[in-house]
Amino acid sequence: MFRGIRKRAGIALLSGLALGVAATTIATAPAEAKNKFIFANSSAYDTMDPQALFDVGRVAYRLNLYDGLMRWLDNPPELNLWLAESYEVSPDGMKYVFKLRNGAKFHDGSNVEAKDVVYSIERILALKKGAASLFLKVIKPGSTKAIDNRTVAFNLVKPSAIFLATVPEIHILNADLVKKNETGGDWGSAWLSKNDAGSGSFKLKRYDPAKGFLAERFVDHFYGWGDKYLDEIEFRTVVEINSRVLGLMKGDFHGADGYMPQDQIKRLAKSPNVNVMDQESMRIFYFIIHNARAPMNDVNFRKALSYAFDYDGFIDNILSGSVARNPSPLPNNIWGAPKDAKGYTFDLKKAKEYLDKVKKPIREITIGALAGYGQTEQAAVLLQNAMTKLGLKSKIVAEPWPVASGKMRKEDQMYDLLPLWKSTYYADPNNWVGEMYYSPNIGSRNNSWYKDKDVDGWITEALASTDKKVRSANYSKAANKVLDDAAGIFVYNTKWFGPYNSKVKGVRFSPIGNAQEMRWVYFDK
Repeated sequence: MFRGIRKRAGIALLSGLALGVAATTIATAPAEAKNKFIFANSSAYDTMDPQALFDVGRVAYRLNLYDGLMRWLDNPPELNLWLAESYEVSPDGMKYVFKLRNGAKFHDGSNVEAKDVVYSIERILALKKGAASLFLKVIKPGSTKAIDNRTVAFNLVKPSAIFLATVPEIHILNADLVKKNETGGDWGSAWLSKNDAGSGSFKLKRYDPAKGFLAERFVDHFYGWGDKYLDEIEFRTVVEINSRVLGLMKGDFHGADGYMPQDQIKRLAKSPNVNVMDQESMRIFYFIIHNARAPMNDVNFRKALSYAFDYDGFIDNILSGSVARNPSPLPNNIWGAPKDAKGYTFDLKKAKEYLDKVKKPIREITIGALAGYGQTEQAAVLLQNAMTKLGLKSKIVAEPWPVASGKMRKEDQMYDLLPLWKSTYYADPNNWVGEMYYSPNIGSRNNSWYKDKDVDGWITEALASTDKKVRSANYSKAANKVLDDAAGIFVYNTKWFGPYNSKVKGVRFSPIGNAQEMRWVYFDK
């Protein structure tokens, strides 16, 4: 029945067995004293439902309270078996069969079974929230089957080259527990927004949407525990940058978002209480442009804006050269990134030439920014200054990420421009140019309302192909076309400067999750 991946599946099975043996031989007794880690997060945790949202700012509860069949780890990110001990893929790429690890338990002590996987994907498809856009086009409701208690089969509508890479985003819920708390056919949404139905390394102890959440170590987690671990983790909402910085320096916080203004990173690096980790990321910074709204629906106006941004000034002066210029919608360090992409330069003369081709009059332009994310506000101001020199009127609206992310999905509410980061949810070129500019994703991951038949064709072919050369070439062509159309303003690829208390050890950074998974972290006493 299955061919072409047996060797890979065999390796997966071997790895799973090795992990299972390790888990049975290490200590699981709780420590006498509490080791509590406090993370200062820049945005609020407005829900505990792992399937309601899909963003890095609120990834902590998904990574720590829930498990998936697979998990991305380390940098560069590698796809690892997690709740699954092995998998097989049919020759036509239409069927994926996963074998669950024996002994994995939910936080209430019940076993993780195939029926829970089925319920979890069915819920994602039904709610059409969070990571649903990754699966709605390839999985039909009712098509995923539990073969037995430990075996689950995903039957795809069509081959999907990215399916395996997206499997970690199927966070597995305790089906029986969620069903008990369903109200009016809501798939337990009201209850799950404040409660825990996971099997992750930590289980929810307290949650306040205004303050954050507290979780305690799940002693019976299938992965097992060594003799160094955290007893409790608290992810606290601290929007104001200076408060996060001062709290780290004083020792009130043990970690914080690694994407801060460079002057604050330098400030933290001088503190004896703080260790700043330095890792290359795959997180690009760019301006979303609302391509379907006048005057941004005119390519000449978009090119004028692209020539109006001072890339070198922003990178060298504001960010002190701490990032790499990234001229396209693909990060420099991912396969498929166009090697010949030169991008736009700061050139007000050229900007004026393109602006003169745009039908007048031009209305006031709204530039969004993320409150508490200093770089977005600085980038917005820099662009606004250039637009003023070009005779354009604009206003900046800074709002918290939960508000901004809600507006991004609504054509009539989306800002004209919005500077932000595109993070790594899975390590495939589709994570960027495919999610951002593929027209079937309009209103979900395509927040620019960009549509181009050539780009759609190249991405469609790439999603169906298993040939990496074909896929790489197609994504490169798509990225170049998006760039030529000035569909966004592409600025840089990040470095992650994770600030942690000097006693914190064991942090494993991955571009997917930004080191917010705490199961390996401990205090060096």
